[in-house]
Amino acid sequence: MLVDVVVVSYNSRATLRDCVQPLAELDWARVTVVDNASADRSPEVVEDLRVEVIRSPHNGGFSYGCNLGAATGKAPYVLFLNPDARLDPGDLDVLVRALEQDHSLGVVGPRILNDDDGTLAWSQRRFPRLRSTYAQALLLHRLLPRARWTDEVIRDPAAYERPGSPDWLSGACLLVRRAALEQVGGLDQGFFLYSEDTDLCLRLRQAGWGVRFEPAATVSHVGGASAPRTTTEWISAQSHVRFARKHGRRGVAALDALGVALGGATHAAIWAAKPERARGHFAACRAGLASMRSKEGTR
Repeated sequence: MLVDVVVVSYNSRATLRDCVQPLAELDWARVTVVDNASADRSPEVVEDLRVEVIRSPHNGGFSYGCNLGAATGKAPYVLFLNPDARLDPGDLDVLVRALEQDHSLGVVGPRILNDDDGTLAWSQRRFPRLRSTYAQALLLHRLLPRARWTDEVIRDPAAYERPGSPDWLSGACLLVRRAALEQVGGLDQGFFLYSEDTDLCLRLRQAGWGVRFEPAATVSHVGGASAPRTTTEWISAQSHVRFARKHGRRGVAALDALGVALGGATHAAIWAAKPERARGHFAACRAGLASMRSKEGTR
């Protein structure tokens, strides 16, 4: 096998089959679905396909599921694909060729389009910094969307028309060289959800591997199909602070946590007219404040 495809499923019954079926038909790819203790019996919709299903006894998080799936194969490349994303075989071939042609690359990611309207998703990112955390908290990234210091997200459409090497790429679809993945020890399972892709790209770079954005390959992504972002904002906040603790100085991480809490508060105020959205951001505010007192995630 040339590629081990790993799809981590959590209550993904509505999208899982469309994600898996095109890749399950390839004779040069092996598809593994890791089900993180879904309540909706997601694996049932792919039982008739040529896939291996691993039923985890508990939901250990996205990184846990990715590592579990990757460990079952030996192919030189590992594709991590969200269950609400669709990648055609031809686009996977483009990603494989990118790694085969440039042996310095550790990971490559495609152009991502929003499934509902086909618009471009901003999948290229800069590493989070204290200034971008506070700029986002104060909504400066909305006033100055092209300024590098205000946001992690690269919002320049021209950057998505050519191959590039951003700091990190969205984990919705990543093809990783197995040798590079094993060198850095896989994904950090301390990140339950969010920031695991940021952390992986940083560690790959630190180990000397390159990160490539490849616009010739395209994936369609629903986003939030398993768990709406309004219910996971607090997890995102915790992961953001954990990343700062892991890769920065303790004092800076405390300021970062305060910035995350501030961002949750300002966004909760903006969404006051929509209580569900406001509650999600307020939960992020509380998580940021709690992270200031926590010592978790320092390893």
